[in-house]
Amino acid sequence: MRVLGIDCGSERTGYGAIESDGRTHRLLGTGTVVTSPKRPFEVRLLEIARALRASILEYRPDVVAIEEVFYAVNVKTALKLSHVRGVALLAVAEAGVPLAEYSPLEVKSSVVGFGRAEKHQVQMMVASLLRLDAIVDSKDASDALAIAICHANRMVIAAAVR
Repeated sequence: MRVLGIDCGSERTGYGAIESDGRTHRLLGTGTVVTSPKRPFEVRLLEIARALRASILEYRPDVVAIEEVFYAVNVKTALKLSHVRGVALLAVAEAGVPLAEYSPLEVKSSVVGFGRAEKHQVQMMVASLLRLDAIVDSKDASDALAIAICHANRMVIAAAVR
């Protein structure tokens, strides 16, 4: 199964694609869409949408996994994140690819084994699970890969329960 994970952010949106049988994961590719806060927000959303559409076309995922909205102290930040998620959800729907959503707690628990894990712990486990020589430099891309791995892990559990 091919899974594309997306970690939404208004300045940095990470994405990562894996091939997985649910037990063994292989990196297909990863990247980060970086937008300038100096540009109009609608232009930044367009840049993110174009990049996500291109990644969906490039990796041809069987499913896209994305992080659910989480509580944010800053309302403006939460609203911007919601706009970016909306753009990501639209790109996925346009492509006709199934979507799975996971909370940050689910992702960290699935990948690290601890729901309150730090970013560097997630990076280290992603590198380990994908058998990489080094961590993925971009925390956003690493988080996106963690979301993809979470989905692959969940599919194994779901299949075992059936």
